[in-house]
Amino acid sequence: MKIGFDNDKYLEMQSQHIRDRIAKFGDKLYLEFGGKLYDDYHASRVLPGFKPDSKLQMLMQLKDEAEIIIVINADDIEKNKVRGDLGITYDLDVLRLIDVFRSRGLYLKSVVLTRYAEQPTAIKFEQRLTENGVNVYHHYSIPNYPSDVDLIVSDNGYGKNDYVETSRRLVVITAPGPGSGKMAVCLSQLYHEHKHGIKAGYAKFETFPIWNLPLKHPVNVAYEAATADLNDVNMIDPFHLEAYGKTTVNYNRDIEIFPVLNSMFELILGKSPYKSPTDMGVNMAGNCIIDDEAVCNAANQEIIRRYYTALSNQAKGTGSSDEAYKIDLLMKQSKLSTSDRPVIKPALKKAEETGAPAAAIELPDGRIITGKTTNLLGACSAMLLNALKSMADIPDGVELLDAAVIEPIQKLKVESFGSSNPRLHTDEILIALSMSAVTNPTARLAMEQLPKLRDTDAHATVMLSETDTRTLKKLGIHLTTEPVYETQRLYRK
Repeated sequence: MKIGFDNDKYLEMQSQHIRDRIAKFGDKLYLEFGGKLYDDYHASRVLPGFKPDSKLQMLMQLKDEAEIIIVINADDIEKNKVRGDLGITYDLDVLRLIDVFRSRGLYLKSVVLTRYAEQPTAIKFEQRLTENGVNVYHHYSIPNYPSDVDLIVSDNGYGKNDYVETSRRLVVITAPGPGSGKMAVCLSQLYHEHKHGIKAGYAKFETFPIWNLPLKHPVNVAYEAATADLNDVNMIDPFHLEAYGKTTVNYNRDIEIFPVLNSMFELILGKSPYKSPTDMGVNMAGNCIIDDEAVCNAANQEIIRRYYTALSNQAKGTGSSDEAYKIDLLMKQSKLSTSDRPVIKPALKKAEETGAPAAAIELPDGRIITGKTTNLLGACSAMLLNALKSMADIPDGVELLDAAVIEPIQKLKVESFGSSNPRLHTDEILIALSMSAVTNPTARLAMEQLPKLRDTDAHATVMLSETDTRTLKKLGIHLTTEPVYETQRLYRK
């Protein structure tokens, strides 16, 4: 992947911009973090060079003056809502994030449960947090939110919420996913701080859409594709255009809510500090793009990947046709088609030739390597072995794994574990290869190529098992699949 983003410049510029915003408000700044604070893989895919933990690294530069509050919607705990990219529930992700932040020396002592209504699972989750030294606060649903501003900004609105006691100048509000109520927590805290005589301000750190890129720039279109399930739409910020005569990009929800936010700021602070939604933001990512062509290419690939993800989710019954339809429209507007993803055609061709599922991967040097289904291996397992051999310049005729190594694993799967599929999954083939590498120099040479697969693209002609999908994700391979199952079985795992 060609680098298009200066990550070091971003860390320096972003941290300084946040310091400037803190100084503007005096005592304290509540900073709402949109997107993922710790592992922003979407940003790293569309801005090649952006590190998935860049936001956290930036925050580390402000470590001595910052504390973190994690927000989670109590209804999401009750519904066992899952974070799609990690496959874990929101409440477990809160625990994971607490461990991550504390391991980096960041100050975190509080979690806010929003829309709290004594949900049984939320109560159990709160007990688990308090037993581990985390303070838990409750925020409640407010009737007619956000339209009834007079009720919201009153003792019967924000005033009913618990006041989260903080001790640092910068308070970062983050969450496991969208819809958690981060902004409402920030504004509730402003209300309580004002009543306590503390001057506090609010700002938003939302990476996408990037305000100083064109509306239809591929990076901003990729954001629309990523949030198609939320029905977010990028728009020109009309408030910023009217106030400053400059065109900037924001998204519909912030633009729609801005008049209400302005009224809240006026009631809480006496005067609104902002003239537009863009004014609220502190994002400097657009200033750190160093190769626009590389970024455009990466973003276009992400749009196509999101399209295939939406199609697969629809086939699994976890997504809607509207999501896939919207991304299809975005692709047409961007003059993109599935043929612009180089790995798709070779995978489909190999499947047609063999009459069985196949897969293809694009190596860092641009070569396309395929894998076919055999009695011993699944298509992705074969693809991985072929890719490792190719990168290590191992001749085609050389077998990395002898059948005598694979067959005992198959026997264990079928006879002891009761599996109906004897073929080796990607994780099983890599374990077998790593064991062989102890005594086999050729296998060891192949294993040494694994890190080179990070940020490569792959495509499979059928939807994969959770095991294969998870393994390829851990390797950093950007996978898409055709929205079809290999078999017609109803129970899948």
